[in-house]
Amino acid sequence: MTRPTDWRMALLAAAVALAGCAGAPNSAPVVDRGPTRSVGSKPPVAQATPVPGSGPTEYVVKAGDTLYSIALEHGVDYRDLTRWNGLDDPTKISVGQTLRLTPPEQAVAGAAPGVEVGAARGSGQVESRPLDAAAISQQGVGDGSTKTAPKALRLPYSSTNLAMLSKEARAPAAQPASSTPKPEVKPEVKPEAKPEAKPAAKPTVATADPDARGIGFIWPARGQLLASFSEPNNKGVDIGGHLGDPVYAAAPGRVMYTGTGIRGYGKLIVIKHENGFNSVYAHNKTILVKEGQAVARGERIAELGESDADKPALHFEIRKSGKPVDPLRYLPGGKPSS
Repeated sequence: MTRPTDWRMALLAAAVALAGCAGAPNSAPVVDRGPTRSVGSKPPVAQATPVPGSGPTEYVVKAGDTLYSIALEHGVDYRDLTRWNGLDDPTKISVGQTLRLTPPEQAVAGAAPGVEVGAARGSGQVESRPLDAAAISQQGVGDGSTKTAPKALRLPYSSTNLAMLSKEARAPAAQPASSTPKPEVKPEVKPEAKPEAKPAAKPTVATADPDARGIGFIWPARGQLLASFSEPNNKGVDIGGHLGDPVYAAAPGRVMYTGTGIRGYGKLIVIKHENGFNSVYAHNKTILVKEGQAVARGERIAELGESDADKPALHFEIRKSGKPVDPLRYLPGGKPSS
């Protein structure tokens, strides 16, 4: 049988326990305010926008075309055309075939192949630590952010110190001595007037094309001018001569083509110059240079001949970006020197 005292004690203990539970603080719920993302997913990748352009230029092969003639007409190297179009044999192209005239573009302009453009990846945690005494003492040293010198000297008030400070305030600042002596002024003496000397006459080039001014074309052969530029009938000039006469490079450059792959030109040389200019030398008897060879202005590159021509002559062209231009606009004087 339970005694009244034990019953009261049990009731009191239960009341105390219930009061303790009611007084315990509740924990606040944690709410993730950031964007939701599944576990293990990658950050979003920024897509690079391709630079807008006109797209690759193409050419449809016509009857009578060769890869060499197409390259000449568009001012490109036939070896580049072969590579850009994946051709095994540059002599084998077919009518109606579409050829690329520019190198293939990358999938994303301005981005290196195999490089992924995306957001920076990291833990996102920033560790903060208080500066130690040494770091605090170095703040402002050398960067001008905090001035640590000169330090003010505080003197006790006295008549002697007051007199000393007043004397320093009245003293004028010392002027630095000039180490540079003043130049002596002399009366101006004007020289006697002399007749103006005129520069010696030089061969002039009648072109206003700024792209050709730094190239300096010269005549590639010496002889009589047989025919002038008249497109589409004549895409250059014809210079007469004798079999075996020297043919010179009209400007410094690199030999882009040698051979007989273009109908009507005979033994042909094409030299590539700066600023998109090419020079063409046709109907040669003998070719003295090789493809890829660098040549200087005035260097002998061939012997004048009559290949694919009815008489000995050099057919010479200047082309800009593949388009024939009048050579007389770029050559000194009005005719070749004989």
